[in-house]
Amino acid sequence: MVSNSQNNPSDVVEIFLDHLWLEKGLSKNTLMAYRSDLAKCEQFLKQNHVDLLSAGQLELQKYLAFCVEKGIKARSIARFLSSIKRFYRYQIREEYLKVDPSCQISHPKLSRSLPNSLTEKQVLALLDAPDIGAQLGLRDRCMLELLYAAGLRVSELVGLRLDQLDSQQGVIRVIGKGNKERLVPLGEESLEWVEKYLSNARQSMMRGNVSNVLFVSLRGCVMTRQTFWYRIKYYAKKADIQCHLSPHTLRHAFATHLVNHGADLRVVQLLLGHSDLSTTQIYTHVAHERLKQLHLRHHPRG
Repeated sequence: MVSNSQNNPSDVVEIFLDHLWLEKGLSKNTLMAYRSDLAKCEQFLKQNHVDLLSAGQLELQKYLAFCVEKGIKARSIARFLSSIKRFYRYQIREEYLKVDPSCQISHPKLSRSLPNSLTEKQVLALLDAPDIGAQLGLRDRCMLELLYAAGLRVSELVGLRLDQLDSQQGVIRVIGKGNKERLVPLGEESLEWVEKYLSNARQSMMRGNVSNVLFVSLRGCVMTRQTFWYRIKYYAKKADIQCHLSPHTLRHAFATHLVNHGADLRVVQLLLGHSDLSTTQIYTHVAHERLKQLHLRHHPRG
């Protein structure tokens, strides 16, 4: 293998991350995940007296075996390997290396896990949980409505700007992964809650600050994903929802309920902003699993 002597491994990792940011437009959280994955691999390799640019297939396989011995789940190991493979593909493209040591390493086989979702009744209970008599509750109700009505990622929701909302056309322009834009229609119900929030809560919550962000904190600042996620967990407890919730639960519910009611899978793909239809197909499995459970529960021969 041929390495670029002007760069040590850590420099090459940062150059790789700059490439992902500039050319691919990946989010800060995704870049942090890549940095973490490569740092763990780099640390292991250093203990074995090699670095990322001089490692061969055997060293990388030893690292993955080490991860297995530590009890790291197959899905996490698959992510580590994806990060490593993408790193080495970039090194080959830029001619820092002549041989990709990861190309012959296969991904671990993963069982297809179905995403957690909510029933329509549970969603209604969650939406009704905020106290809309208070400004904070009105904001949260509006955010929950948009999250479910548009199938947004939490990061997309908290990052929404006023100029992304077109109330006349009944759509929002969402900036998704890789800075890809998509138009998502909103129903009358969610538009009504947006109007209530803008008319009765947002201006007062701004406390004289100037911002183009749609949803603000009580101090008139931009909300974080973590802050809103704490709010969702609070309302889930208030609504007596016992199942496990993740940041994607309402997004999963949005897609699952669309498929359950007969929506075309490609339409759901566009609404979710998935680049690959195979990512969206998981919701057909969710719908089938739901039908099986209903059959088992209600059919006399189930």
